[in-house]
Amino acid sequence: MSEMTRETMEYDVVIVGAGPAGLSAAIRLKQLDADLEVVVLEKGSEVGAHILSGAVLDPSGLDRLIPDWKDKGAPLNVPVKEDNFYVLGEAGQIRLPNFIMPPLMNNHGNYIVSMGNVCRWMAEQAEEMGVEIFPGFACSELVFAEDGAVKGVVAGEMGLNSDGTPGPQYEPGMELHGKYVFLSEGVRGSLSKQVIEKYNLDADCDVPKFGLGMKEIWEVDPEKHNEGEVTHTMGWPLGVKNTGGSFVYHLDNNQVYVGYIVDLNYRNPYLYPYMEFQRFKHHPKIAALLEGGRRVAYGARAVTKGGFQSIPEVAFPGGALLGCSAGLVNLPRIKGNHNAMHSGIEAAEAAHAAIKDGRSGDKLAAYDAALKSGPVGRDLKKVRNVAPLNGKYGLLGGLTLGGFDMWFQSVFGGLSLFGTLKHGKNDAQATEPASKHKPIDYHKPDGKLSFDRLTNVSYSMTNHEESQPAHLRLKDPAIPVSVNVPKFAEPAQRYCPAGVYEVVEEAGKEARFVINFQNCVHCKTCDIKDPSQNIVWTVPQGGDGPNYPNM
Repeated sequence: MSEMTRETMEYDVVIVGAGPAGLSAAIRLKQLDADLEVVVLEKGSEVGAHILSGAVLDPSGLDRLIPDWKDKGAPLNVPVKEDNFYVLGEAGQIRLPNFIMPPLMNNHGNYIVSMGNVCRWMAEQAEEMGVEIFPGFACSELVFAEDGAVKGVVAGEMGLNSDGTPGPQYEPGMELHGKYVFLSEGVRGSLSKQVIEKYNLDADCDVPKFGLGMKEIWEVDPEKHNEGEVTHTMGWPLGVKNTGGSFVYHLDNNQVYVGYIVDLNYRNPYLYPYMEFQRFKHHPKIAALLEGGRRVAYGARAVTKGGFQSIPEVAFPGGALLGCSAGLVNLPRIKGNHNAMHSGIEAAEAAHAAIKDGRSGDKLAAYDAALKSGPVGRDLKKVRNVAPLNGKYGLLGGLTLGGFDMWFQSVFGGLSLFGTLKHGKNDAQATEPASKHKPIDYHKPDGKLSFDRLTNVSYSMTNHEESQPAHLRLKDPAIPVSVNVPKFAEPAQRYCPAGVYEVVEEAGKEARFVINFQNCVHCKTCDIKDPSQNIVWTVPQGGDGPNYPNM
């Protein structure tokens, strides 16, 4: 780091990340006290640029935050009108009747949305209330007070050379200090990881679990479009041993969201999540929808799936974890945006009460209690055993037992026959040696329904300044070739949905592990799935990364 003195700005609350959690917190703080100084720092080039979600939105969080959101023009324009659930085989499918699905799976009253556009609208509401929002400001460091509490962040450092030294256009960034700092960075945030480790916030919770979600937007033949239709599938192509599934959402303007989630607890290092997604689109049911259409966007991100038992302590000295930084996705519903909003509201109310009492820099214990006993805790506790059952029994066993458990809890007020099950291994530990498995033969993409990774990445409009230091860092540069190649066939070549990692082998030369960080779509799967836990995802300089228009 440069010896240059950084400018300092003081706020009541500093919020990292302009997603649904961070923006909800900002809005709620201003609702409680219009005089509070609140700032939101967003690493994307604009609000929404790094937002990717399915998404079917449960509006409960928005109803609580801005009850008159309809009158204010919130972009919730496509109510769900049809729910479909299928188990796929390679050439056919079985529809699961809606009446056998647990009540919480019903999407009546929910909306198909672009969460990027919802966040853009929320940012407008926040700015009208006096919230300062700075896009293009990546937060690269935490700032600590003398007593060890978090007191701020470093944001906006720019112009470093590839070796980390200051270049001719170097800007040291600034320190933004707050009475409280909220981290709403999304899944596996780099600062969130630091505070979880520093304050041992995960001492009393289960291991976190994740999936990799990949999504394309398609324009389809108007005759095939059914606005308001929501379809979820499981089964083929992952089969019964690996868990995950798809979503197909018909929004307006003849557009369809097509996505696939691969749970990252898979054992076979030869499994190629991106190609599983591309293969899925060749299923007769999906191909019939997409044929004659065109893909207009692509993106990917990790999804939290640990559930209630994997939530760490969400309050730490000087701040709080919000939204996916705390792991608040309801796995069977594939929904977390409503819980992100609720978490922002709860954190804001706890911080406001503390500031009103003259406190700052302490641990917001009231937030931790409210999150786990309020709407978020109640939502996640009902489904807490779905992920462990899937992990232990696979698709068929997990589907049967998990569905039964959700039904049982809906009837008996949250009481579960299984209690609260443990996940066991984390996703990196779940990866088995390549010697126990065989390579999987994936067909070459046809360029019509399926596409190679690099072509698809161009549809995410990803860009990174190539002269900066790589934001994907290796703890030990030797491990990929010396350990991961011989033991695991280096799965980074396959689990990355953007083609960032490759092993280059040339005649007469030693193999090289190459990191093409320019391709990175910030999904953070590498930080999660690397079996040696050798890859550390950090933020690039502000504004770099994908530029999603309507994800």
